[in-house]
Amino acid sequence: MAYRVAVVGATGAVGREIIKTLVERNFPVSEVIALASARTTGAEISFGEKKVLTVRNLDTFDFTGCDFGLFSPGAAISAVHAPRAAAAGCIVIDNTSHFRMDPDVPLVVPEVNPQDLRWFGKKNIIANPNCSTIQMVVALKPLHDEFKIKRVVVSTYQSVSGAGKEGMDELFNHTKSSFVYETSPPQQFTKEIAFNCIPHIDSFMDDGATKEEWKMVVETRKILDPNIAVHATCVRVPVFIGHGEAVNVEFERPVTAGEARAILRDAPGIEVLDIREDGGYMTPLECAGEDAVFVSRIRKDPTLENGLSFWCVSDNLRKGAALNAVQIAETMIAMNLIARKAA
Repeated sequence: MAYRVAVVGATGAVGREIIKTLVERNFPVSEVIALASARTTGAEISFGEKKVLTVRNLDTFDFTGCDFGLFSPGAAISAVHAPRAAAAGCIVIDNTSHFRMDPDVPLVVPEVNPQDLRWFGKKNIIANPNCSTIQMVVALKPLHDEFKIKRVVVSTYQSVSGAGKEGMDELFNHTKSSFVYETSPPQQFTKEIAFNCIPHIDSFMDDGATKEEWKMVVETRKILDPNIAVHATCVRVPVFIGHGEAVNVEFERPVTAGEARAILRDAPGIEVLDIREDGGYMTPLECAGEDAVFVSRIRKDPTLENGLSFWCVSDNLRKGAALNAVQIAETMIAMNLIARKAA
């Protein structure tokens, strides 16, 4: 069976990564349609080595006959066009934040909660979680199954690509300016990002948390377990691609670092690199372009009765967005949740 796939927001960083991922994973497509705003209609995007996709106008596109719509155009645009696509019979997998906490929309990481895909038909929409949430719950899931998590405290070190191409451009320009003693006022971030860390991602909320931190709390509970207490501090760092997270976990049952290491090594989507010597760990720079969530620095927390700490990194454009979306579509096909062959 082959499927007709629309990629919405195809000219953005995540959209281009989705198209690249479809090619790399040999996703069974009969046609791929690249969609974006009128401003970029007519632009060309490579699909593999020999094919070129011409970008079409999202505003006027009819989704009838499309099997999957992989959306990454921004929350406000998804709010308008995702329901329109879903009503036309297209299964929407949305990367934006708009539908994540909708009780009628499953929020899915295939390695963690694929069973939730069974109720996608309530709105014909599946939400892709926040990039920082995805990598954390992939690492937490096998540990939760074995030892039952009570509480998670996480500090994130998030790359500028989480703010899109404009964020990456700003890091490049700020870095270049610093070497020639020029000033470059921040536009995408609240302070200069080059050679800096900014403890502020998304808008502030009434309790002092940022929206990014709130997302990690509520999304982890929806995906993994509503009884887990989560506290997050999210920081933007001068890295182009790849998020890092320092995760501290309190369990209900006793756990050793060795037990956790063995369980994580056998878990899907995880690679463990945990050697207690110089360089025996994974960094964001090294995970760029890779599909896995890499876990390092696994160690006992002696301040808690059943505590553990670890470090994890992942490519936020791939597993944190594009790859997870494509994996959702693959999982739906494997679970026989979509049986209609594309026309």
